[in-house]
Amino acid sequence: MSRYDRAITVFSPDGHLFQVEYALEAVRKGTTAVGVRSPEAIVLAVEKKSTAKLQDPRTVRKVVMLDRHLVMTFAGLTADARVLTNRARVECQSYRLTVEDAPSAEYITKHVAQLQQRYTQSGGVRPFGLSTLIAGFDMDGTPRLFQTEPSGTYLEWKASAIGRNAKTVLEYLEKHYRAAGEADASTDSAALITTEEQCLQLAVRALLEVVEGSGKNVEIVVLRRSGEIVELSDEVVESVVSRVEREKKEAEEEKRRRQALASDGSMGV
Repeated sequence: MSRYDRAITVFSPDGHLFQVEYALEAVRKGTTAVGVRSPEAIVLAVEKKSTAKLQDPRTVRKVVMLDRHLVMTFAGLTADARVLTNRARVECQSYRLTVEDAPSAEYITKHVAQLQQRYTQSGGVRPFGLSTLIAGFDMDGTPRLFQTEPSGTYLEWKASAIGRNAKTVLEYLEKHYRAAGEADASTDSAALITTEEQCLQLAVRALLEVVEGSGKNVEIVVLRRSGEIVELSDEVVESVVSRVEREKKEAEEEKRRRQALASDGSMGV
């Protein structure tokens, strides 16, 4: 295998580009990020690493603005994300200068994915070691949430997760997310996600499946249909996390109570 992972442009006999797979491994070791969309809002919730006591926490940002209406978060190498973010911001301004209109979320996602793919086919470079979630509303108010991979692949999602333990978070989202017009036959616990509050609750619940329940470990940004982008303060995040943890504990107690009643009933029979 060592012969095939030295050059980015050389395929292994079974058709793999090992450098791309190494980049995907960097993503899997990155902090978790969750994106959930609803007709009224898109919520990006990310795991935030604890900062050193003397470090300025404002310099540590996992959610960045690409334009006045577009937001991106990532999982993987932060230095690579900074380069990709700057390139995307330049493209946003170039698009505005040329077309005299705001770029759509899909257009910028295509540009980011094309950059990532370009770095899988050229000598002397390596792939970007990060995946991204790009969110925004179209001019007609349609919510859009896209995910890009180091290989240059991009897909649109209703709800998605990247980074460490992303599989666990995705399983939770698949079980509990239901958009308007979808049948509810798959799971009884799936809730219809139509409002900003429901979207926020689901994103936080999903992230807390793999992140310690504390507002200090979570960063949340909300994009509203009106075009407003709000970064929730630490106090608000703490209150949301506390409420979710309390509701989760009450649900578990109620489940244990029902199981105990069912057990007592079967013993009585």
